[in-house]
Amino acid sequence: MATAGALAAAVTTTVTTTAAGAAPGRPDAQGPPGAPGAPGAHERTQAALDAIVAAGTPGALARVTTGDGRWFGEAGAADLATGEPRRADDRFRVGSLTKTFTATVLLQLEAEGLLSLDDSVERWLPGVVRGRGHDGRKVSLRQLLNHTSGIFNYNRDAGFLADFTGEPFLKNRYKGATPEQLVEIGLAHPPEFAPGTGWSYSDTNYILAGMVIERATGRSYASQVERRITGPLKLRSTSVPGRSPTIPGPNARHYSKLYDEDPGAAVHDVTEFNPSVAGAAGQIISTAGDVNRFYGALLAGELLPARQLKAMLTAVPVDHAGGAVAAYGLGIRSDTLPCGVTVWGHGGQVPGSLSRAAATRDGAHVLTLNRNGDWGAQSLEDATLTAEFCG
Repeated sequence: MATAGALAAAVTTTVTTTAAGAAPGRPDAQGPPGAPGAPGAHERTQAALDAIVAAGTPGALARVTTGDGRWFGEAGAADLATGEPRRADDRFRVGSLTKTFTATVLLQLEAEGLLSLDDSVERWLPGVVRGRGHDGRKVSLRQLLNHTSGIFNYNRDAGFLADFTGEPFLKNRYKGATPEQLVEIGLAHPPEFAPGTGWSYSDTNYILAGMVIERATGRSYASQVERRITGPLKLRSTSVPGRSPTIPGPNARHYSKLYDEDPGAAVHDVTEFNPSVAGAAGQIISTAGDVNRFYGALLAGELLPARQLKAMLTAVPVDHAGGAVAAYGLGIRSDTLPCGVTVWGHGGQVPGSLSRAAATRDGAHVLTLNRNGDWGAQSLEDATLTAEFCG
């Protein structure tokens, strides 16, 4: 789920990190000198987490996975009331990292011969994408996944924003929406461009993709994610919550300023809300460890045949983001960092949570970052990626 602000992503003892004092990262497994599990290997990444908290985010965590070991770092608080630190097993709302899961399921369906990415949306959802200049016969499934469909992002609709940003969010947080309702909001606007002639990020594309998955399989979106991804990879802390407003298992509190641009705006606990307003575009709950396992397996070719993985990583250029040269594939983006290293992953934002996942092309080096506050510059996340992959 995009937002108004996103519309233009301790050692063995308990230590709370503040701007004045930082807790060192914790190795999960020992490795050779310089490996993720080795002491001192991640000072720059830890410093980037400390900087996120110093800039005003309640808490931040990062987990790094490579073939040599794992590393976990944290800063700030999981709970502002108690000062409890972020934990390695914290579950959080991953936001648009969900899109990579959704695209992976569709690509698996193509590999099985159940559909083609060149199929029109009309073929699978007859009559759904019509009106105000829209024609589902001219929009392909591929164009949904790489955001070249031209379909308006429902999260930018004034009525949607009026309900789900600012103080109204607190009243409407349990309201939710059906995929059909979200698509209707997006299609109430004319196309931003003819299909295939431009690029514009749109959650509506992924709501439609989730609907196609259900139509093609005759099963729920949640069941397909579980059957095809979370089950085989044993991602036991990852779930598709549907309309459930709670986060199962251990979790940090999720905090929001309700997208008020005033630096002094009040902070609200928004841990609970009905995530159906994000649907197949952004509702998944996971942990940094599970997200690392997912992206590592995906890029290593464990989830898709070579042909489909190549299609996923065939990216179209997008606007420069945070100083990095970015491109968007099918549910996954690439960022070329200042040192020239290119990483693949996604960013995610929902009320109370900002996440970022990045991995090398072979899936051998993966980082997942989460901060439990939905404000602050994306450059803070970019700095964490640069610290990890360029350090």
